[in-house]
Amino acid sequence: MIVNVNDRCTVSGGGEFGVASQLLRNSRFDPDQATALKGLAGLRRHYFGDGVLAVDCGANVGVFTLELARHMKGWGSIIAIEAQEFIYYALAGNIVINNCFNARAILAAVGDADGSMKIPVLDYTAAASFGSLELKPSAKEYIGQNVDYSDAAMVVVRLMKLDSLRLPRLDLLKIDIEGMEIEALQGAAQTIADRKPICYVEVLKSDATRIDAFFAERGYRAFPVGPDSLYVHGSDPCMKHIGQSQRAA
Repeated sequence: MIVNVNDRCTVSGGGEFGVASQLLRNSRFDPDQATALKGLAGLRRHYFGDGVLAVDCGANVGVFTLELARHMKGWGSIIAIEAQEFIYYALAGNIVINNCFNARAILAAVGDADGSMKIPVLDYTAAASFGSLELKPSAKEYIGQNVDYSDAAMVVVRLMKLDSLRLPRLDLLKIDIEGMEIEALQGAAQTIADRKPICYVEVLKSDATRIDAFFAERGYRAFPVGPDSLYVHGSDPCMKHIGQSQRAA
């Protein structure tokens, strides 16, 4: 994989976090989540047949995109969306060098409208957890660099709502966009209502109560998974397997 060796943030006690940091030290990144996502994609195939479609919002350099693309070869595909331009280049490169012909990359921020937004730019030649960048200022987490949110320091990127993709099918939606999760969900409300995908959402930097309410209003059940939550529609036949797994855990 293409990674930036500066993608690391040192924490007190000598530990580090960052996608590249984990990959370079352990040759893997959040393997439990990767296994869970692949299992969910497999369940959707079991009940709904080939043609499974996943969307990875906040794809970073593509760890989960590649895992899913390889896993779904011949029966599924994935759309990976990343807002940071230089991270996007690595994502696209990783898709190409791994021959993941069932993956597509989009350079954009995901939100509740179509248009554009200004986002900060990190110094990619200096250490920081690049994937932890909050596109909107909140100061919830120090990522290894001070982030400049002044108007002159930011760049314009495409802003898109998932509903605009007009997806004929959606089985699995993963959202990890550092605090903009509720906006992304609002921009995907029609797709979620129509397609009823399984949703894997990071709630660490967002209002988990609002996200839970969003899904509850649409007939979903929530399953907490560490800093994330898994949401499954009550009518989804995959529910019985997921419920059993949660009880066993």
